[in-house]
Amino acid sequence: MALADHFRELRARLLKATLALVVATIGSFFIYDTLLDLIAGPYNDAVATLGGAEAARSEIYISGIGGGLMIQLKLCALSGVIISSPVWLYQIWAFLLPGLKKNERRWTMIFVAVAGPLFAAGVALGYYVLPKGIKVLISFTPDNMQNLNDFNDFFSFTTRMLLVFGVALEIPFFVILLNLAGVISGKALGRYRPWIVLGTFVFAAVATPSTDPFSMLMLAIPMLVLFGFSEVIARIVDRRRGKERVSTDTWDDDVASPL
Repeated sequence: MALADHFRELRARLLKATLALVVATIGSFFIYDTLLDLIAGPYNDAVATLGGAEAARSEIYISGIGGGLMIQLKLCALSGVIISSPVWLYQIWAFLLPGLKKNERRWTMIFVAVAGPLFAAGVALGYYVLPKGIKVLISFTPDNMQNLNDFNDFFSFTTRMLLVFGVALEIPFFVILLNLAGVISGKALGRYRPWIVLGTFVFAAVATPSTDPFSMLMLAIPMLVLFGFSEVIARIVDRRRGKERVSTDTWDDDVASPL
């Protein structure tokens, strides 16, 4: 295919992805109230467990005349990116597909099949943990003060928390990919297991914006479980790879091939 044809295909796929994003964003305006309840749900749950807004002395507010409009635009744009993700991810994959070899296409499909659900599971776990972390943070408010939160800051805090959980659960999966590529072995993972455990807890403590121990444990424990699975899979792959190497090395060149 000529270079001009590649550019034309890229333009067509970008237009399709952009159109899907615009349509999903516009559609999100019709469910804005539901999206707002969804994003504010963890905060409302945390306040409810503390006895309500008066007992918790905490409240979300919007600053600025155009604050409400900006919140609506940000929330609907984020929803549009998420809803249209199957379309624009497919457009990226379809553009790269002709340049991939057969085995590379297979690994790409495996990556998509595993990485997507893992990320979604991480986001769901983060959404479950979020009310507990917010509750802990609000409880530090002094008795003679109120805890007032700008919704823009709360929105950034929430999305960052969910992204951290989603990306964190992908890390063990990338370890498996590195093992399949021959970069790291299962034996090396076992040798450095204590450091992996320590590093996981340090990462969880630093990455979780809420900084409470419950959120840290809820992030670290699933990561450690997945790291355990990745080490087992890496050892199985290494064992199979070793057997294939032995069978190749023991081949007698003087013996005629069955072919």
